[in-house]
Amino acid sequence: MKSVARPKQRIDIQAAFVLHQYPYKETSRLLDVFSRDHGRVMMVARGAQRPGSQLRSILLSFQPVLLSWFGVGELKTLHSADWQGGIPQLTGLPLLCGFYLNELLLRLLPRDEPHAMLFASYFEAIRALSHLPADGAGVEPVLREFERILLDEMGYGADWRYCADRPVEAAQRYSFDPTMGVIPVQAHLPQYDGKALLAFAEGDYASVAVQGKLLMRQAFAAILGDSPLHTRQLLIDLQKL
Repeated sequence: MKSVARPKQRIDIQAAFVLHQYPYKETSRLLDVFSRDHGRVMMVARGAQRPGSQLRSILLSFQPVLLSWFGVGELKTLHSADWQGGIPQLTGLPLLCGFYLNELLLRLLPRDEPHAMLFASYFEAIRALSHLPADGAGVEPVLREFERILLDEMGYGADWRYCADRPVEAAQRYSFDPTMGVIPVQAHLPQYDGKALLAFAEGDYASVAVQGKLLMRQAFAAILGDSPLHTRQLLIDLQKL
């Protein structure tokens, strides 16, 4: 009796970004991609390591691509890749911020789970970063918006408008606990102006740059634990994040 071959699940023409890649065997590369409908996917790009491979100019960080792949295990096989263009290459500080966003996704996003809203937010963040000057003026609102949506998608978001089911008051001071959200002032925790929390809730990140930065740093520190992000530390050293 002949054995029946396992079907090779095929995904065609999926919008995606390459988050990370590295050499695999002699002529291939391993890709960690973020796709619109399938989330993070690991796949091998056969022959992409060869000097003459067209994939080398397509599988670039921060560039939208359309990918097709197949496979039923954790490691898929890339079938085709098409560059979509439309986003200038990141340079200077926006480039480092792009790597920061990628590292957040690589650390926090489980594989093979769709996050269409987060994908759209990432796409918009990369597009916004690509239009900023190399000195990074204007990066912080872009980062705060993506960080906030990522927290919501991962189930760690908070309603910045309320403290213990009571509306936050602009003239009061509050603390933030990553497991409880906005709470009354605690001596051992950072303090935030109610006005800043309300502005943050409305997406007004520019007017609360310092407190918004501290708020997100505190939120992600609780999730990441004792393994801080390498890119975040670089940006902190540059006093930009």
